[in-house]
Amino acid sequence: MNPERIEPSPEFTHIPVLSRELLEGLAVQSGGHYLDATVGGGGHSSLILATFPDVRVTALDQDKQAIAAATLKLSNYGARIQCVHTNFAGFNPGEQQFDGIIADLGVSSAQFDMGDRGFSFRQTAPLDMRMNQQQDLTAAEVINTWEEAELARIFYTYGEERLSRKLAHRIVEKRPFQTTTELAEMIFYSVPHSYRYGRIHPATRIFQALRIVVNRELEALETFIQKAPQWLKLNGRIGVISFHSLEDRIVKHRFKESELLQVLTKKPIVPTEAEMQANGRSRSAKLRIAIRIDETAKPERNRYKSKFRDEPND
Repeated sequence: MNPERIEPSPEFTHIPVLSRELLEGLAVQSGGHYLDATVGGGGHSSLILATFPDVRVTALDQDKQAIAAATLKLSNYGARIQCVHTNFAGFNPGEQQFDGIIADLGVSSAQFDMGDRGFSFRQTAPLDMRMNQQQDLTAAEVINTWEEAELARIFYTYGEERLSRKLAHRIVEKRPFQTTTELAEMIFYSVPHSYRYGRIHPATRIFQALRIVVNRELEALETFIQKAPQWLKLNGRIGVISFHSLEDRIVKHRFKESELLQVLTKKPIVPTEAEMQANGRSRSAKLRIAIRIDETAKPERNRYKSKFRDEPND
């Protein structure tokens, strides 16, 4: 992939969430080589590269615009940064192992704000939602062709939407839908009046479910969490920032189950009140950190103590 052929959007910026906590938990070392599995606009990678003049980062993203933006943003670091266009689940580092791995699972602000991508119902756009625009499946295909029972299932499973059956029935009844705002408006007027003016827009959970399905996000996360510990050097650390309970549950349990990892965060690290006020999109973020251990030294697993253990509850 040649990122210079893709024009980065001027909107593609990244306000890194839980940046201080992530860097501290990653314990970045001079001369270290780190993997940013979801580079986005390059915010976290930039912070890692700034810690020491000899730190290197390999940065991944399945979104070509993100890779182009990160390549431009981080170009002053020269050969210390390598950007690769790939989904983290399909990444193959070969024999390379890293001193640390990070993954910020949130949709970037740019993807929400660029209307033509279809992630947000705040702007009129085609029902797309593909992070990798080379893939075929779009949100329009899901909404307009999938059976009612399957729509209800994904709305309930991936959106945790309690009105999943009602909304699936109404969507099938009213389809086809062409734009994000058209779908969101139909959802708004299909729910009880008291449901319309809650903490979030009534379409929020449906759009989350569609995005997860279109991009196979949970399957990709499962694959990544299974592979990533093998990419770490002994005592290397992995930090994952999730933004909803489905992701956090996978990270929590797969970290705990791994024979190669010792969990350092018994409870997730969450943003401070100051960060949440400065960056509203950080409110639901949760960070979990684990360290690579020697799988033959199981009796020693408890020797790793973490000052993060007393952080707020799930």
